[in-house]
Amino acid sequence: MSVFFFCSVIISIVFGVINGKTAEVSAAALRESAHAVELSLKLLGSLCFWSGIMEVAQKSGFTAFVEKIFRPVLAVVFPKIKNKSKAFGAISMNVAANLLGLGNAATPLGIEAMKELHKISGFSSAATKEMVCFVVMNTASLQILPTTVAALRLEHGAERPMEILPAVWFVSVCSLVLGITAAKIGFGKGEEQ
Repeated sequence: MSVFFFCSVIISIVFGVINGKTAEVSAAALRESAHAVELSLKLLGSLCFWSGIMEVAQKSGFTAFVEKIFRPVLAVVFPKIKNKSKAFGAISMNVAANLLGLGNAATPLGIEAMKELHKISGFSSAATKEMVCFVVMNTASLQILPTTVAALRLEHGAERPMEILPAVWFVSVCSLVLGITAAKIGFGKGEEQ
């Protein structure tokens, strides 16, 4: 990936020089560098906030409550994970954040879940079936309230930012079911790749 980005930058500079747009290329590079720093700070703040929320949720017992709600479904998707493991709790909280459409909130919870799944795998260098299913489930993510998308729609002038709910529900369910099915089939009869 780093090679791709390096080549993209070099090609952009070369085409800028060829077309006599060196000043525009330089200005864009400086402007977008500033935007990258702003985005990093926004994401860092969000990650710190939700990591703290996760700690509070674990210590208050809220994680255990959410885990009980999602246990029947998640036990089917992740049959090799013990119900009392930290991975189960982190996956449950990630699912809850995704259900509410809190994309950035799900990120630290997803990272925590992957760390726990990595421990369960014995720190294997290969992804396990559970890891792949979790990544697919996290990416497809069923959303009941797409709060992030609604906020963006409102910010850009939508009069009814939540009118997309039926489409979001339909697409979320389809992508989740198809994604998990593909992940399960892709691993054959439970063999890890």
